[in-house]
Order: sequence, then structure tokens, then C-alpha cells
Amino acid sequence: MEPYLALFEPDRKAGGYVVTFPDFGYGVTQGETKEETMELARDLLMLTVVDYMRESKPLPPSRRHRGSKFHPVVLPALQAVKVDLYTAFLESGLKKAEFARRIGIPKTHIERLFSLRHQSRLDQIESAFGALGKRLHFEARNAA
Repeated sequence: MEPYLALFEPDRKAGGYVVTFPDFGYGVTQGETKEETMELARDLLMLTVVDYMRESKPLPPSRRHRGSKFHPVVLPALQAVKVDLYTAFLESGLKKAEFARRIGIPKTHIERLFSLRHQSRLDQIESAFGALGKRLHFEARNAA
């Protein structure tokens, strides 16, 4: 999952920062410090993505935005992989029942694979990608 850029705008009245995600067009959060606001921005991104997934809507592409007020927001690794799996599933055109059959799990467990709050096992996620003709790849990078 590509990071989404969040717009951090100073709140002149209350202090701190107000954060929005222009790519989604809705959702707002606010924090006192940049660190607190970044944590709240991650939560907002997760909740917004969950809304899209619950409605079976494709996520908007992460666009480039210019300016020093934009900051990348990244979900934790497991959540990001689940978002990629959800996107690959939507692109496949499969129905959930067929997807579950290909993986060899009950249809009711498909929602767990997509749930950003459920701690799915990596081997299940890898198998799900395989059923979509994809291969899971990991890469470790130096911290910025």
C-alpha cells in the first residue's frame, strides 16, 4: 500500500494541527503536537479505509501533493498488506465464495482476511494472494 499524503494545517484558534486526507475527500482529526497528530492521522486513515472496504468500494489512488504541509501516513505492515489484498481481490472480479473456495477456507473467514483489526496469520494472507495469482513480497528499507 502506497502511503497517503495527509494535509497538516495549523489551527490558529485552538493550537495544534488539523489533518485531512485530500484523496478521500472526507474525514478530519486534530492533535496538539505533530507526533500526536501523526498518530491520530494513522487512526483516521485506518477508519477511512475500513469504511471503503465495508462498502466494497475501491480505494482512491494515492496522489502526489506538493507543499511542506503534506506528510505521508503509513499504516502498520499487516494492515497495509491487508489493504493490498483487498485491492487485488476487487481487481480480480471474483466473488467472495469463489475466493474462499480457492483458498480453502469458509466464506465467513474472508471478512477476517480483510479486517484491519483482525490479526490474520501471514501464511493465510500469502495463500490468499496466491489464489489471486499474486505473490507476496517483502522489502526492508532504511528508516527515513
